[in-house]
Amino acid sequence: MKNLINAVINAFYPLFRRFMPLQTFKYAACGGGNTLLDITLFYLSYHFLFKEQVVHTPVISLQPYTAAFMVSFSITFPLGFYMSRTIVFPGSTLRGRIQLFRYFMMVLICIGLNYIFIKLFVEQCHLYPTVAKILTTFIVVAFSFVTQKNFTFKVESQEEEALLEAETVVEAEALQKEEMEGSRK
Repeated sequence: MKNLINAVINAFYPLFRRFMPLQTFKYAACGGGNTLLDITLFYLSYHFLFKEQVVHTPVISLQPYTAAFMVSFSITFPLGFYMSRTIVFPGSTLRGRIQLFRYFMMVLICIGLNYIFIKLFVEQCHLYPTVAKILTTFIVVAFSFVTQKNFTFKVESQEEEALLEAETVVEAEALQKEEMEGSRK
């Protein structure tokens, strides 16, 4: 799966090379794909699995949107972690369980930030909810990328980080060379 995802990302990266570094593109591609999957799973669960009805369990009754969120989250959380760990930030020297714990903490913080910023933009700034959601998404995604790069999937030493950066540059140059050779044919 890792090789397939990398192949797809590498096929599209030349179109975006001028706008962003490879790691940022990988983050955008993996995160964007996972977000689309999350929304799709939420929609399907809400409308077809739970049929917009309250879900009764032996312990608690859940609103259908809460149950749909739980279904989509249970799939996209581990997938997002896997892609972040193996595709976007493969050079992290932290142990997997530490990365997982930190990733989970960051996801919880991002859920909280989404709530706070949407509420702030709608109720205090009087923005239309969709505009509030778009602004919130930009803020939370930027926060998430910086935090994951520097905390969740941190590279321990500056030498290792420099080596990873050099590998990313070499990978990007190889893609550019392939693209140039392909356009000559």
